[in-house]
Amino acid sequence: MKALILAAGYGNRMRPLTDGQHKTLLEVGGRTIIGRIIDGLAAVGVTRICVVTGYRADELESSLLRNHPKATFEFVRNPRYEETNNIYSLALAFEKMEIDEDLLLIESDLVCEPAVFERIARSPYPDVALVDHYRTGMDGTVVTVVDGVVTSVIPPHLQAGDFSFADKYKTLNIYKLSKELCNRSFKKILTFYARTIDDSCYYELILGILIYLQKAVIRAEIIDREKWAEIDDPNDLRMAEFLFSPAKRRRILDETMGGYWSFEDEVTDFCFIRNMYFPPPSMMAEVRNNLARLLRNYGSTQAVLDRKLAFFLLCNPTRVSALNGLAQIYPFLAQRFAGKRALVPAPTFGEYTRTFPDALTYRDRPGIDLAEIEAKAAQAEVVVLVNPNNPTGTTIASDWIYGFARSRPATTVIVDESFLAFSSEPSLVPRLEAEPLPNVMVLTSLSKSLGVPGARIGYLYTCDAQLTADVSAWLPVWNMNSVAEHLLEIILKNRQTLARSLKATAADRAAFATALAEVPIVDTVHPSGGNFLMVTLKSGVSAKALADDLLRTDALYLKDVTAKMADGRDHLRLAVRLPEENLRLCAALARAARVAR
Repeated sequence: MKALILAAGYGNRMRPLTDGQHKTLLEVGGRTIIGRIIDGLAAVGVTRICVVTGYRADELESSLLRNHPKATFEFVRNPRYEETNNIYSLALAFEKMEIDEDLLLIESDLVCEPAVFERIARSPYPDVALVDHYRTGMDGTVVTVVDGVVTSVIPPHLQAGDFSFADKYKTLNIYKLSKELCNRSFKKILTFYARTIDDSCYYELILGILIYLQKAVIRAEIIDREKWAEIDDPNDLRMAEFLFSPAKRRRILDETMGGYWSFEDEVTDFCFIRNMYFPPPSMMAEVRNNLARLLRNYGSTQAVLDRKLAFFLLCNPTRVSALNGLAQIYPFLAQRFAGKRALVPAPTFGEYTRTFPDALTYRDRPGIDLAEIEAKAAQAEVVVLVNPNNPTGTTIASDWIYGFARSRPATTVIVDESFLAFSSEPSLVPRLEAEPLPNVMVLTSLSKSLGVPGARIGYLYTCDAQLTADVSAWLPVWNMNSVAEHLLEIILKNRQTLARSLKATAADRAAFATALAEVPIVDTVHPSGGNFLMVTLKSGVSAKALADDLLRTDALYLKDVTAKMADGRDHLRLAVRLPEENLRLCAALARAARVAR
């Protein structure tokens, strides 16, 4: 068997990384893309390799000859690489190389582990395409598969706007083709098509024609757990680095603090917190069905946004300010209360320490001494209560908070209720609607309870009319995107589903806490009113090392909050996910305990 690698392209989508370097010489995990391909071929005994070059051909060819002396290379140059596509490169190769063996046809933008080459090389079928289940973020040629046979090939230019990927498979751009198929029909039709009809399309179009005419039977080898990535743009390069450099995974995730849709199939995120049961499929379908018109339209004015949010909160719309995520309000608070003496919990969500950098603190050990708050509040003009607190989960009775605020009318009391929906405590909003206190500000990030952090929905509620007016004047004209606004509309008919999801999460939290308590390296599972749990590890167990190990070995992303607690113990904060995921984490922690012994 010999290999044919198509590497003529400019790599336009990889710019500016490819402006001064061939795309295949970019590195993933300390090795070049083309080097990984050559090594993978060598692992299955393929050392005769034809490479079609074009852009920066001298650079690529010399690199291959210098770094892979055990391979026998033949080079075919495509001088028209800027104006043609892979069909033309393949036609040139077919015209100039001798196809005296079966062929492994590979596009040079592939990064994979050696097991991928082993899968196709050991396939008992003469003509094979490597495919994987289609996932969001993939692009390029897809196929349909019936009973293990490729029944149609659909290149990108045939994937119209209403094209459904639901039942499709993504090609890895690795094909094993028998010399009989290549010499008999594939070569003839492909070279004719490329020379006389269209030299700017994809060679997969010809494979599709052969399949349609029943001139070829291409078997599908479906990837199972083998790792691979297609490198089309710099974002793909980052994803490949995540896959093939396990030691770098935490740095890659930590530096983004989000944007994890590319990694959803590769890592289970116990770090960022959201309702796993909401939105329901029907609500997601409604958003999906309206997505095109939502993206083509501006969102509404602030007054309309406030009114839509008030419908959900069942409150006076003049008392609520819809926010583009709760994080939007912190710069306003910093400006509003500059120079004021503040009291905040320690530890707590980092935005409060940044907003009030010189604040007094009251301890959450976990567990808050209410008497300490009352004593220190005498020295403060602003008191912050995060209820439940993050990262501990400590929850204060809403009745106590209301009484505390009512007894101190000259003190501004900021209450963050972002996680309160998962507790047994009621929100202060209904109470304030009935018995207003102008010194209270209720802040809430709905990302947690609604399970839509990507939509960025939050709010500020206050009975202080001047404060509401000042916030409205401070906010931009278009403050919320149309997708988030649409969610505010359709959530009204999903109230019961939301209520059930919150109860289900609370039940999962209890079961998760019970399971965690049985893990040998866990010392304490602290009570929590949020959809997360903080655990204290036993003496000698490093939270950082444990989190790093589980990300590398089990693709579990955990939050080390040891530095926040500052009590000399090691702590993890764990999001409550689905029951099977929670149990998988507990099993991984138990395995780590056995290894530690």
